[in-house]
Amino acid sequence: MPGSVWGDIVNALRGFTLGDFIDILMVSFILYSLFRLIKDSKAYQMAIGLGMVLLLFLITQWGNLYVSHRIIDSFITYLIIAVIILFQGELRRFLTTLGSQSFRKRLVAPTFVEEYDDLFQAVNYLSAHKIGALIAFENEVSLQSYADRGSKIDAVFSKDLLVSLFYPHSPLHDGAVIVREHKIAAAGCLLPLPATHKLGPHFQTRTRHLAAMGLSQETDAVVVVVSEETGTLSLAFQGNLERGLDKEQLKERLKEHLR
Repeated sequence: MPGSVWGDIVNALRGFTLGDFIDILMVSFILYSLFRLIKDSKAYQMAIGLGMVLLLFLITQWGNLYVSHRIIDSFITYLIIAVIILFQGELRRFLTTLGSQSFRKRLVAPTFVEEYDDLFQAVNYLSAHKIGALIAFENEVSLQSYADRGSKIDAVFSKDLLVSLFYPHSPLHDGAVIVREHKIAAAGCLLPLPATHKLGPHFQTRTRHLAAMGLSQETDAVVVVVSEETGTLSLAFQGNLERGLDKEQLKERLKEHLR
């Protein structure tokens, strides 16, 4: 028996072609990309559940458990539809990443803190004066469709400009500012809102925070939120919202997530 197994392995290796190698690489890339998307999200738990269903399917097939296998087999028929429904947010983000303008990760400049010094000064001012703000940083997925919904700015990033855009009497203060490559591309932009019933009862409904969550679910953007009620800082990325950040924590998160 062991000899036949080794013989099968040797025969498989002899018939191994370049096409098989490319096929393995493609499958590995797809699985790796999907695992990265669902990592640290609720979809991770659902993926474990689906994996257990597939494992039970194989066990019942190998063990000749006819009734159990037929029941699970009937469920497997609708598995593709279930995956599309359960992972629609992750699949949408995966497809938009594939369709983005660049597949290359833009490296964070070594002078990150200096280049974004105006941002931190502006955020500190907005936070201290409890002026609400919503700032979206574009990564690999283009935010042009959202920028088109607002007013085009196309100006160099500066503290005075950012504060003036979010000042309560400014006509653009209710929308989001979109930052692209250290420039303010647009202001007063409308962002997508997520389904609030999926966020849980503990999540307090705040339009800016919901908009930040919605954009981070749809794209790979990093979104900074300043609460107008408490002045607290929050950051949304890949559908997760971190609240109560200080200036140093905000710097670290931006350096970590911006590409």
